[in-house]
Amino acid sequence: MNDLKDALKTLIVQACDKDRDPASIADDEPLFGAEAPLALDSLDALQLSMALQKKFGVRVTDSKETRQIFANVACLAAWLAARKAAE
Repeated sequence: MNDLKDALKTLIVQACDKDRDPASIADDEPLFGAEAPLALDSLDALQLSMALQKKFGVRVTDSKETRQIFANVACLAAWLAARKAAE
């Protein structure tokens, strides 16, 4: 799971064009909102969704779930692992 989290951190930094070392992102650090160090916004969410689809072949389709899935790296990794396990 740590490899997946590391891959997601790198993906987030690249897809959202952030100038930050992926290793410096904590697993439970909020990704969106005023208190989030990365300060991702709705455009970043779209870019991240597209990057997830391209790299992992998954789509985030339920807008109600999106906030929970994109809350932090740990939530995103857990969701992605569950999706991959269900395939």
